[in-house]
Amino acid sequence: MFFSSELYKKDIITAALSNIEWVKLKNKNILVTGATGLIGTFLVDVLMYRNSEFNDNITILAVGRNKEKAIIRFGEYLNSPYFKFFNTDIQDSLNLNTNIDFIIHGASKTHPIAYSTEPINTILLSVNGTESVLNLACKNNVQRTLFLSTVEIYGENQEDVDTFKENYCGYIDCNTLRAGYSEGKRAAEALCQAYIKEKNIDIVIARCSRVFGPTMGNDDSKVIAQLINNCIENKNIVLKSTGEQRYSYCYVSDVCSALIFLLLYGKNGEAYNISGDGNLSLLEIAEYLSGYTGKKIVFENPSITESAGYSKTTKALLDSTKIKELGWKPNYSLQEGLSRTIEILRSNKNNAAF
Repeated sequence: MFFSSELYKKDIITAALSNIEWVKLKNKNILVTGATGLIGTFLVDVLMYRNSEFNDNITILAVGRNKEKAIIRFGEYLNSPYFKFFNTDIQDSLNLNTNIDFIIHGASKTHPIAYSTEPINTILLSVNGTESVLNLACKNNVQRTLFLSTVEIYGENQEDVDTFKENYCGYIDCNTLRAGYSEGKRAAEALCQAYIKEKNIDIVIARCSRVFGPTMGNDDSKVIAQLINNCIENKNIVLKSTGEQRYSYCYVSDVCSALIFLLLYGKNGEAYNISGDGNLSLLEIAEYLSGYTGKKIVFENPSITESAGYSKTTKALLDSTKIKELGWKPNYSLQEGLSRTIEILRSNKNNAAF
């Protein structure tokens, strides 16, 4: 799988060697929801690397709805005593009958086609799924739950700030199909605060910028994923807008190191922005990829389904000062992350469809 790429292995090692007190995770059981997704798969690889190289004996309780994908992606771990896969929908009551020390809750609909074709489940997965996870945290007296939220909870930039700090609250038109993802995440964050108050459990919220990396699935319809796939397929770089949108991004290795960092050092009830260094417009990203691959940039109109799922926000830049002041910093620039993603996927092209 991806470990056949030396470049991917280096990215795993970079995250696995993060300057944190790994001893605090030694012999712990960590539940990861959304384990077969972009972030979850990389995170599992990091933790299993810690087990193989440092004898941390971290047991990963991986939860996902797609058993076939899990078998393909995690085949090398299935016989390990430190990896257990639970094939279940987190919207159902979670009765795993095992000790749980930490939860990293990353299950979510995370790309535009899903927002437009499965709008009901997009909302309910955020709200009902989070309720199910938090009930499990209460039942198991979990030490800490880390909830993966998103830059999209900030909504539209009202032009009163340049970047979003954690206390910013922009505008979201809730009477749109596309609002389901953003409002679902907002409701899930509010649910976390309710459980902290009423159930006295420990929860930290990680607000991720737009995440990309070699663990993206072939069905990922985010714009940056589509642009990268153009490169992998040796096609022209297709932009389905003028490309003026300017967003914050973060390479998956940096996101995972930030999540583990917050699991140990975040403050109960607090939210933390996670973003990398370098904010480019979509056109600037396309220009970089064009220069890297030698392919032309072409412009096309999105389909009706794509258009319904795309964010209408034109500027969404995260201020990640808060987590950096705790001691975390990214290791990769946006350009480095893009080039590494392309090279890893090119070297694993025959195995990347999972």
